[in-house]
Amino acid sequence: MHAFRNLLALLLLTLCAALPLSAQDEGEDLGSTEGALFLLLPVGAKAVSLGRAMTPLDGPESAFWNPAGLVAVRESQVVLLRGDPLAGTSTAFSVLWAHPGLGTLGVSYQLLDIGSQAITDIDGNELGSLSVRDHLGVVSAAAQLLESVRLGVNLKIVQFRRSCRGICPDAGTTATTYAFDAGLQILPSERLRIGAMLAHVGPRYQVLNADQADPLPARARLAVAYNLISLLTDDEELGGWLSVEVQDRLLNPGSLSLYLGTELTAGVAEAIFLRAGYVLGDLDQEDGARVGLGFRYERFDLSIAKSLAVSTLTGETEPVHVTFSIRF
Repeated sequence: MHAFRNLLALLLLTLCAALPLSAQDEGEDLGSTEGALFLLLPVGAKAVSLGRAMTPLDGPESAFWNPAGLVAVRESQVVLLRGDPLAGTSTAFSVLWAHPGLGTLGVSYQLLDIGSQAITDIDGNELGSLSVRDHLGVVSAAAQLLESVRLGVNLKIVQFRRSCRGICPDAGTTATTYAFDAGLQILPSERLRIGAMLAHVGPRYQVLNADQADPLPARARLAVAYNLISLLTDDEELGGWLSVEVQDRLLNPGSLSLYLGTELTAGVAEAIFLRAGYVLGDLDQEDGARVGLGFRYERFDLSIAKSLAVSTLTGETEPVHVTFSIRF
């Protein structure tokens, strides 16, 4: 137990050491375009359906949101996540090892396939193709530090890769950097949860050269969730959580985003979840509503979500997002 907590403390110290350096670099040019914006795309059906109001909530998708929420994962499991945001096709997975009373460790990976472009000669003959993909690797650790305090950290490896097959004018480009997340959840009562987080903190993202390196999209999040159904009934098999979250740039604040999420739950070991959310003022997403369903049966969990927001670029909504997990 002490060794696990010491590991969390060491990771937090590393995060704090990296933060001032990152702030100093970004403070030199607050108007810089942020890099690795795919880090801001929603991952997981639960997160999508709740309008990204995930910071005070728990569950296996927390590996991509607030790692402190992994403390509530009581059983080891494998999680598969699939979605098609406007930027491309997202495929992800997590492997979580849970030890009740000690904490949770996780390893996650996400691939965002942005697509390929054919390279042709002046006669239209195909010579090769360029493909663009973003990769994210995450190592998570979470533990219950006090009776009502949860702490979690993520160490991330972020990579942009443009690859060539055949004959291309550009042989390809690879850029790699690292980032940290640190999250906290406070549970003053069974009805109330408070969450706070620093996300995507790390050095600049250098794709071409140092002069053109962009800062990572570091964000600060603060949220609260309340079980409204508990005011009406003491039935533990019924729940109705309302979560409200605000997000802003960490080092250049002034662009607040608001996320609202609701989740109605019936059941415990076997359960049904009805979810809805709303996004407002997010520079990286379309404003609008999201809805979703979740099912838990024996060792399996399935969640699906749909964004109802219409893209100003395509005039369409995003396809369905799906999360599926198996406990072992």
